[in-house]
Amino acid sequence: MTSKGAAMSFSRKSYRLTSDAEKSRVTGIVQEKLLSDYLYRIFSSPDHGTPAATSRKPLNFHNLPEHVDQLLQVDDEESQGQVEGRLGPSTVVLDHTGGFEGLLLVDDDLLGVIGHSNFGTIRSSTCVYKGKWVYEVLISSQGLMQIGWCTINCRFNQEEGVGDTHNSYAYDGNRVRKWNVTTTNYGKAWAAGDIVSCLIDLDDGTLSFCLNGVSLGTAFENLSRGLGMAYFPAISLSFKESVAFNFGSRPLRYPVAGFRPLQDPPFADLVRAQRLLGCFQTVLSVELDPVEGRLVEKESSEWQLHGQPTVLLTLAHIFHHFAPLLRKVYLVEAVLMSFLLGIVEKGTPEQAQSVVHQILDLLWLFMEDYEVQDCLKQLMMSLLRLYRFSPIVPDLGLQIHYLRLTMAVLRHEKSRKFLLSNVLFDMLRSVVFFYIKSPLRVEEAGLKELIPTTWWPHRSSREGRDGQEAKEETTEERQRRRAYERGCQRLKKRIEVVEELQVQILKLLLDNKDDNGGEASRYIFLTKFRKFLQENASGRGNTPVLCPPEYMVCFLHRLVSALRFYWDEYKASNPRASFSDEAYIPPQIFYNGKVDYFDLQRLGGLLSHLRKTLKDDLASKANIVIDPLELQAATMDDLDEDEEPAPTAAQSWRARQRPVQALAIGGALPLPRPGWLSSPTLGRANRFLSTAAVSLMTPRRLLSTMEKVKVRSLNVEQRTREDIEGSHWNEGLLLGRPPEEPERPLTENSLLEVLDGTVMMYSLSVHQQLGKMVGVSDDVNEYAMALRDTEDKLRRCPKRRKDILAELTKSQKVFSEKLDHLSRRLAWVHATVYSQEKMLDIYWLLRVCLQTIEHGDRTGSLFAFMPEFYLSVAINSYSALKNYFGPVHSMEELPGYEETLTRLAAILAKHFADPRIVGTDIRDSLMQALASYVCYPHSLRAVERIPEEQRIAMVRNLLAPYEQRPWAQTNWILVRLWRGCGFGYRYTRLPHLLKTKPEDANLPSLQKPCPSTLLQQHMADLLRQGSDVAPSFLNSVLNQLNWAFSEFIGMIQEIQQAAERLERNFVDSRQLKVCATCFDLSVSLLRVLEMTITLVPEIFLDWSRPTSEMLLRRLAQLLNQVLNRVTAERNLFDRVVTLRLPGLESVDHYPILVAVTGILVRLLAHGPSSETEQATSVLLADPCFQLRSIRYLLGQPEPLAPGSALPAPDRKRFSLQSYADYISAEELAQVERMLAHLTAASAQAAAASLPTNEEDLCPICYAHPISAVFQPCGHKSCKACINQHLMNNKDCFFCKATIVSVEDWDKAASTSATSSAA
Repeated sequence: MTSKGAAMSFSRKSYRLTSDAEKSRVTGIVQEKLLSDYLYRIFSSPDHGTPAATSRKPLNFHNLPEHVDQLLQVDDEESQGQVEGRLGPSTVVLDHTGGFEGLLLVDDDLLGVIGHSNFGTIRSSTCVYKGKWVYEVLISSQGLMQIGWCTINCRFNQEEGVGDTHNSYAYDGNRVRKWNVTTTNYGKAWAAGDIVSCLIDLDDGTLSFCLNGVSLGTAFENLSRGLGMAYFPAISLSFKESVAFNFGSRPLRYPVAGFRPLQDPPFADLVRAQRLLGCFQTVLSVELDPVEGRLVEKESSEWQLHGQPTVLLTLAHIFHHFAPLLRKVYLVEAVLMSFLLGIVEKGTPEQAQSVVHQILDLLWLFMEDYEVQDCLKQLMMSLLRLYRFSPIVPDLGLQIHYLRLTMAVLRHEKSRKFLLSNVLFDMLRSVVFFYIKSPLRVEEAGLKELIPTTWWPHRSSREGRDGQEAKEETTEERQRRRAYERGCQRLKKRIEVVEELQVQILKLLLDNKDDNGGEASRYIFLTKFRKFLQENASGRGNTPVLCPPEYMVCFLHRLVSALRFYWDEYKASNPRASFSDEAYIPPQIFYNGKVDYFDLQRLGGLLSHLRKTLKDDLASKANIVIDPLELQAATMDDLDEDEEPAPTAAQSWRARQRPVQALAIGGALPLPRPGWLSSPTLGRANRFLSTAAVSLMTPRRLLSTMEKVKVRSLNVEQRTREDIEGSHWNEGLLLGRPPEEPERPLTENSLLEVLDGTVMMYSLSVHQQLGKMVGVSDDVNEYAMALRDTEDKLRRCPKRRKDILAELTKSQKVFSEKLDHLSRRLAWVHATVYSQEKMLDIYWLLRVCLQTIEHGDRTGSLFAFMPEFYLSVAINSYSALKNYFGPVHSMEELPGYEETLTRLAAILAKHFADPRIVGTDIRDSLMQALASYVCYPHSLRAVERIPEEQRIAMVRNLLAPYEQRPWAQTNWILVRLWRGCGFGYRYTRLPHLLKTKPEDANLPSLQKPCPSTLLQQHMADLLRQGSDVAPSFLNSVLNQLNWAFSEFIGMIQEIQQAAERLERNFVDSRQLKVCATCFDLSVSLLRVLEMTITLVPEIFLDWSRPTSEMLLRRLAQLLNQVLNRVTAERNLFDRVVTLRLPGLESVDHYPILVAVTGILVRLLAHGPSSETEQATSVLLADPCFQLRSIRYLLGQPEPLAPGSALPAPDRKRFSLQSYADYISAEELAQVERMLAHLTAASAQAAAASLPTNEEDLCPICYAHPISAVFQPCGHKSCKACINQHLMNNKDCFFCKATIVSVEDWDKAASTSATSSAA
């Protein structure tokens, strides 16, 4: 074994078996007396110290082993035999024979447990009946758990756990209560990362708990003791909650004087290890001076390993005894790690790293490989536990020390590579090292001293009324805000120290220049990182397997910082490369099989399907040829698992459970890697990539068939540096470059894969966590509003009402204290999650995704290979910047913000209807993103800035027929483009909702109207130019309007019937929601019709067009149906609106009537008289037309029928005139002119109408006379009915025969023809 810190190679075995002659020769290097003094100084007795030179015999390497053996003799009688007061095995674990299968998931070491049922319970294997005992529980999640003690006779189930029965006692920090059949308040709330100490005193009969070493007081007294009463540590957990126990197998984090851990520490080994450590420390602080013949004292931080034989032989004797001890968990944490932490705490970071580096050199030099590997495993696991479960202190000193030691260990190349290969991702959840936990109790974290002055924003109620209630900031508020901001800055600077250490650790893991002794660290990291991503992508339904999202957020930001550092460093030495600001993922990575995307969905569907359907495009565009035989084999394997036997149910269960167990408590235990993660093919998707033979031709020229060389894509397990970075004959990850891609290198290929994994991380859980953390800010706003309301009531309350004043003062104090607490927590969240630097990281990822999508789009059909998460990250990251970071930092200050908005707009406009994208979810996401985009002025302007041909293509896709596709979001987009231009359509919130509880002003539906005249003009041009665009689009709109309004009427009938029943009943909230949705859809469809008829009236009124008359008649029919249903007084609609049921808030007369009025006004009060007359005749010809419905709009009562009762005098009538703030005087005048025109026209039509024989009426609508005959079947109807029917179906309405033609039919002409024939 070799070490770079030594001048020569030594083996442990040679030191142990040195001959006497050799020893004499080696001893002669220094004076015998000096050597004896040196060895006595190193191996001095802890009890008697170094004996006087006159009273001791000379000590040399010949008699040193006997001296060391005597030095290490320890009386270990105490550890032998059964300890009084305790029953059970000396190694205390959780009792795995208790029948918890299926209810709990227990780690392989039987110390970690995860809840897997409603309420599972487990106890330890050892109990106590006498004395004082303690054990610790490491809280990994802060949910519902009951921790404590129980007796063997306690019986539990999924409803009752520890503390719910007699003789069982528990503490529940989630609900802050103690349990023993009954429950009372006790203790403090716990959080993930806390440690609960459970103490039982069976001498006094008391039981108590500590949280992070702070006593919570006595919980229970007068415990039952005596014959048969022994208490087991026990816990009950709800689903997904997880903890780890420490019964004494490791040093207690918070030992309590007088209380003994359930498992005895290895006393004898501990004493030996401490003595050997003392000897080792002396070696570091004492130096031999052969010239002067004396020992020289020096600082251990200055020690250097120069290869002196005397020192090396001395160390060999120390490690001969020390090495076996350093494999034990307890001794590594209690002895070695404490020693290393002392080095880190005392010296400068540079000195500490130098000393730790040399110590690791010595470990690798004097210990066998398996010994040093076990030691390093236990050391890193202990460091992770200490870091994760350390309390937050004001200066974050504990976290800083642990991270510095971690970094010092990882700076040692050989140790780093071993830990990367075997420990960091395989045996523990190393992502924890990059997490900064948020303190639940701000007082204990010192935030009160760090931020003495609190402040919170005083927002006005969110009613969208232009901030009428906003007040100017007073001098006192300004001073408080500035003091609060200064405190936040102090906190941020302390957190940045921790973040910088975490980034430095990641830089070590991403180092690609340490390839002297094998593969560089970066390439080991890539393999493990990809497995980590697979674990989280493939285990989405198995929550215990997943890395907690709060860890992922921190890991992503640190990874982005380290990645950009190396990216720009490569650019500095390679001018042709790109800066990190220009980063993107080249499209060939998505289809050349060099990067594994597991089972993640591609834009075009399944990978196997794409490989089959696009194999010709792969060959022509990317020089990738797939062997048909290999493709067929891979396809069959993908379908029915031909290559692997089907696992049994038990095997499948174990395969699911093993990753759960491995990650139960954050991976802090030495557990085996899940078998399915160790598969060389990494799951089904990569199995296809591994079996499909791919021919990759690197030159950018057409090659003959003979030049095509078959190669296989390498899987993640087998890749080397050359496979990733490439060589002179191969482009590595970038094989298969399409012609559209530039030849210049972006950066190192390995960094491209890290970037790809970072984008995937954001899609897995980071975005959801960013949205979750906004809850703290929402809580602050709610409490601030409650405090302001309380202060207003205090000012208005009469002084004589002292009882009310007292209650209000009490409420004010509660709200103020809560706000003080929340504002300090908010400062922490802003510093760790929503800082300016974190915002720039998310913004960079957004730009990376945009450039990746743009480059992928240029490859044509190969764009379908791109994973869906690139589009979803582009959409979600923009949403996060706007909604999560926006309230704290302005998006306008981001570099290139306007350009980025425009590029995202172009992507949404082009791809929301892209036929290459087949996934329903991603298509819906694109549609919803575009719908939200056009609701905000700044993003709508970005849509208007994209190239004209893209805008026209977008509008053309919006005008596609609604059938056979999701149309609600499309219609919503068109409505938003019109909102602000329609009749009475300038409101943000409906008039009747202004007095209700304020809503979130950031919702897209609550934005101020911002119509786009540019996009409206594009719509008008397309409807005019396309001969069949307008008919098909309007036919689909009319069909959907007919369906939506009919569904709405049917549902409100059911709701009305339920409301009128005498017995108590409940209306399903889901039914109410669907009913309101149908109403909103009806209104929005009417608004689209209003926009269409306003922009392009000739579609309905120019009867030279073949479909205009039919469309106008259908429109009139629907408008009359809506008016009749909505305007009839005391009818169904009126009664339901009066009920004001929760869920039907949006259902009211105003929105639907003003939409109908806008259409009627455009038809009847605008344009030339000829068009107005046509529209009037069609409207009046419809049998459902009633003039009273038009009068209703202006609040005019309908004439009373003879004998009818007078209306109630206090009844409030609907009238457009009552909405002066929403409807202009000009619009009201137009309605009045329309009413006058219809009144006159209806009187003329009534005088001129002739009675019609019932037999001559259309048998479909019974409203119009028969005017058309179908050929060849001969059935008859009116022209309006058959034209409408033929828009959707070519079969006869009656006999289902195919209609070849429709001819005019006149009864008189038909009768005369029949007579002539007779």
